[in-house]
Amino acid sequence: MDNGRGDMMSGDRVWFVTGTSSGFGRELARAVVARGGRVVATARDVEAIADLAALAPDRVRAVRLDVTDEASVRSAVAGAEETFGRIDVLVNNAAFGLLGAFEELTDEELRGAFETNLFGALAVTRAVLPGMRHRRAGRIVQMSSVNGVVPGPGGTAYVGTKFALEGISEALAAEVAHLGIRVMIVEPGPFRTDFGGRSLRWGEPMRDYATIIAPAREAFEATHGTQPGDPRRGAEAIIEAVGLDEPPLRLPLGAEAFGWLRSYLRSRVDQLDGVEALGADTAFR
Repeated sequence: MDNGRGDMMSGDRVWFVTGTSSGFGRELARAVVARGGRVVATARDVEAIADLAALAPDRVRAVRLDVTDEASVRSAVAGAEETFGRIDVLVNNAAFGLLGAFEELTDEELRGAFETNLFGALAVTRAVLPGMRHRRAGRIVQMSSVNGVVPGPGGTAYVGTKFALEGISEALAAEVAHLGIRVMIVEPGPFRTDFGGRSLRWGEPMRDYATIIAPAREAFEATHGTQPGDPRRGAEAIIEAVGLDEPPLRLPLGAEAFGWLRSYLRSRVDQLDGVEALGADTAFR
């Protein structure tokens, strides 16, 4: 039974991290290695993470993983458990951004975003859970976004995947807590990663949405490379939270994220109060 700090604070713990070719995934892998932990670093292009394996060849395993391919998921998880004996911490980080007005996005693009950002994370979680359940210990870290709570125009696809991931993860947390497994949802604000660069895709622009989407796109792209968040420091915060006796269900990252979340959640309460007279009085009489 996982009794809190125990194995989770040990330098011997085993992390399985998806999407380690850049951003949070890469920084998490590097930080775990620096603390003496063991890492299964995964990416679709295993050559892109060869340098991570070189950091500590006896403690890092670079593995090819396509989270949308069930056979790839099963093989990567089985190989990790065979090599290191277990997976203590799973970090579902692999994802990409798809932005644009809803009508600008094709069904194929929408399904592709959900396949990677949502169903990919769920597939890896499903593959790792049996081992954690058997050991009655484990941490599952779901990399969401501040946009997993706060929506906005142009974000229908990305927001949809992260809202779904958050809802499923919160329900999962309640299902596995008695098994010694903790789920933590990470909600970063603007961080200096490839999300706004090579990992970002846009729908085909339509004239009727130009006044809404074009300015947002220009502002978003203009900030790429100057975001205030340092993914290295964000990774350190995640590792510290994972090691707590009771990790938080949600971990926003960055001062901006806390400000946006507070503002949005307060507006939701105000909206709730505003429609209560209309919607609450519906019982049989």
